[in-house]
Amino acid sequence: MVDIRRILSACDHTLLTPTASSGDVRRVCDEALRLGTASVCIPPCFVAEASAYLDGRVPVCTVTGFPNGYSATSVKCFETAEAIADGADEIDMTANISHIKAGRYDELFREISEIKRIAGTRVLKVIVETCLLTDDEKIRMCSLVADAGADFIKTSTGFSSGGATREDVALMAAHLPAGLSLKASGGIRSLEDAQAFLDLGASRLGSSRLAALAEQALEAGR
Repeated sequence: MVDIRRILSACDHTLLTPTASSGDVRRVCDEALRLGTASVCIPPCFVAEASAYLDGRVPVCTVTGFPNGYSATSVKCFETAEAIADGADEIDMTANISHIKAGRYDELFREISEIKRIAGTRVLKVIVETCLLTDDEKIRMCSLVADAGADFIKTSTGFSSGGATREDVALMAAHLPAGLSLKASGGIRSLEDAQAFLDLGASRLGSSRLAALAEQALEAGR
């Protein structure tokens, strides 16, 4: 059974399109306030504006190293520090997928650890782009992300060849170390999909669609 309020409370209400405007960001913030989402996830250039507008009423999330993950570590660190200075409460960073595929795990660990050091007590989510990984790589990254001190491992950017799948969420949920949570993101097209991801073990959902779907369902008395 779909629990709309549970879905909304887990949803990072997302707007990351390259054509996003200040008006679009204000709309997303208003929707998040009205519906009680976990956060708004917006482009870095709008963080200061959204943070001032929301004034702590909804957490502001933004992205670093997004979407490809292959920026230099120093660039990701700068992006993270700048986002925090602008008022970001949560950071979703894209891991270096090239390093995952090459088995350069020491470098991945150092990068994530350094960004978490900069983020401090703010929530850090690490995107690993599961559609590009083997099952062994997904499992290995669950351990590495936890060891590096991040708060969440996140399936997808939504900008690659695929998003979250039920199989990936179930696999990763079964291999989450203590203290690490899971965010399913990318291609969540229905409330039923969102509920399935939560039931399988995700505790956050990244989506640009769920707020509108939930509001329609609430208006229909579902």
